[in-house]
Amino acid sequence: MKPEKTPMQWQDWSVSAVVAGFVAVLVGFASSVAIVFQAASAAGADQAVTASWIAVLGFAMGITCIGFSWYFKAPVLTAWSTPGAALLASSLTEVSLGQAVGVFMFSALLTLLLGLSGWFDKLSSRIPLPLAAAMLAGILLKFGLAIFISLPDSPVLVLTMLVVFLVAKRWLPRYAVPLVLCSGLLLAFAMGQLDISQVAWTPVQPVWVSPQWSWQALIGVGIPLFLVTMTSQNIPGLAVLKASGYQLPASPLLSWTGLVTLLSAPWGNFSINLAAITAAICSGPEAHPEPAKRYTAGIAAGVFYLCTGVAGATVVALFAAFPEALVATVAGVALLGTIAANLAQVSAESPHRDAAMLTFLVTASGQSFWGIASPFWGLLAGVVTMLLLNWRRRL
Repeated sequence: MKPEKTPMQWQDWSVSAVVAGFVAVLVGFASSVAIVFQAASAAGADQAVTASWIAVLGFAMGITCIGFSWYFKAPVLTAWSTPGAALLASSLTEVSLGQAVGVFMFSALLTLLLGLSGWFDKLSSRIPLPLAAAMLAGILLKFGLAIFISLPDSPVLVLTMLVVFLVAKRWLPRYAVPLVLCSGLLLAFAMGQLDISQVAWTPVQPVWVSPQWSWQALIGVGIPLFLVTMTSQNIPGLAVLKASGYQLPASPLLSWTGLVTLLSAPWGNFSINLAAITAAICSGPEAHPEPAKRYTAGIAAGVFYLCTGVAGATVVALFAAFPEALVATVAGVALLGTIAANLAQVSAESPHRDAAMLTFLVTASGQSFWGIASPFWGLLAGVVTMLLLNWRRRL
């Protein structure tokens, strides 16, 4: 599906699309915001600077989600680099806050230059659809399994939400995920598992930190941050779009995320990139039955991200009050359709089935080497297998 340059229609909006956007932001924050706090702490950021990081990340993701989704008429979501935050949490202890900002800007500049070069576009266009689907299925598998992993800790909550999902899927399929979210929130509140008494309105004021330059930090932290973000975030992010049927040019997406990060780094944006998991929530049939209208879920996610920018500390506290089992179950049911569709691509009879299956298994293993996460190694295993099998056929 290629982007259509048509104006946004209010008829394109639906409750399910708005809820998909909210669930995407909820999952994105709840699953990894603690790692961002650790990265800020390692850089020596105080509470005000840490709040500024959350605020500027929210603004950057909100602007890019809305801009990309509106322009391309596709659910294009961005996210902070979770592997990048984990890298920073372990690498910034000997780096000053100003030097950390210099690292962010250097990594963003490399991303911008790669996007402008067009090399990433050529690379991504050569990835067969079954391999892209296999990578996405491997990434999302743990979210489906998380429903049942959380079951022993909160059996009443999880089982009730699953029953609501099945009943709604039978009679109100378009509103299945919204009803699951509402039922989970109501039940968690009734059971005393949702305590929002400590959540208070706290507007955030961005804090400027002037960049400082250290070639040791640029090479030792900046280049790894760029590589980890590219292999663990942007490649899977493009795979999500491709597996969902959206054929978009990679270079503009990469260039704009690099430019936005470069300009907002002094306020704490360490890296934004194409999203994979949250994009899958907004690009599946649960977001909207019509693929051409799912872009509204991306815009909705952008609006919610902007809200986190306005009141980052408040939103983080609110999301932290949600029970883990509730977040896991909502994310899992929201991704069931996407997981199933991509597994069908993996197992379908095709010349790439063996390569796709290896991609899926390596990605789903979650194993990382040299700081590079399993999606990259899964894709690499699939590409090597595909090339080897095709070479043997030509002999």
